[in-house]
Amino acid sequence: MDAFTIFPAIDLRHGQVVRLRQGDPRRQTVYDTQPRRTAQRWLEAGAHWLHVVNLDASFGESAEANWEAVQAIQEEAAAATARVQLGGGLRSWEAIQAAFAAGISRLVLGTAAVEDPGLLQQVLASYGAERVAAAVDARDGRVRVRGWSGDSGISPESLAQRCQERGLRWLIYTDISRDGQGGGPDLNTAASLMRQSGLQMVASGGVYRLEDVLRCRRAGLAGVIIGRALYEGQVDLCAALAVEGEAGGGDPC
Repeated sequence: MDAFTIFPAIDLRHGQVVRLRQGDPRRQTVYDTQPRRTAQRWLEAGAHWLHVVNLDASFGESAEANWEAVQAIQEEAAAATARVQLGGGLRSWEAIQAAFAAGISRLVLGTAAVEDPGLLQQVLASYGAERVAAAVDARDGRVRVRGWSGDSGISPESLAQRCQERGLRWLIYTDISRDGQGGGPDLNTAASLMRQSGLQMVASGGVYRLEDVLRCRRAGLAGVIIGRALYEGQVDLCAALAVEGEAGGGDPC
């Protein structure tokens, strides 16, 4: 079995740790007012990666509102020899350079991967395919952009193919209709995109029990992002990391 990674999610809005249902800012739950504390919690449980999203930047609002929190999370991860995967509003070369300069290990490009292929190629050429992932965020068979508020007009399959042709290695697939709903991830589409593109696939959206994590690993995915289920106790991170250990060796607990 190839390596499999659990990514605890830390979504940031107005400096707080939140979760949104289906990406809707009107359906927000605040889980912590101190992002550093949340990072410590997941790192102490043994997480090797943290998946951080700057929602303010994703919605086209002030990215600076969460930058202090991003840096604090990165500091905690570095101290624990863990890594941070950051997404949300990374649509300029300056923003991308600043994130890498802060020590972020991998950036997730969503809107930029769809609308700015030149920027995507620049990032790949400068930092390499291991440090870049494309977000395939879909609703009703269409990829959404700009904080999931805009319709790109292309299918997840088309975007995955474009990413493969441009030299990416990592994709993160989210079925927006399942995000925060607890109905399980859309494994059929995730696995299909993985087979068609040949890329490393990470599933996101809908995880609500440990069996969902096991199903992702059995499907051959490279990892899974877990958000609300961790914060509300439906999935124990230590148990989920044990599944990761079965794939890559070692037991964090």
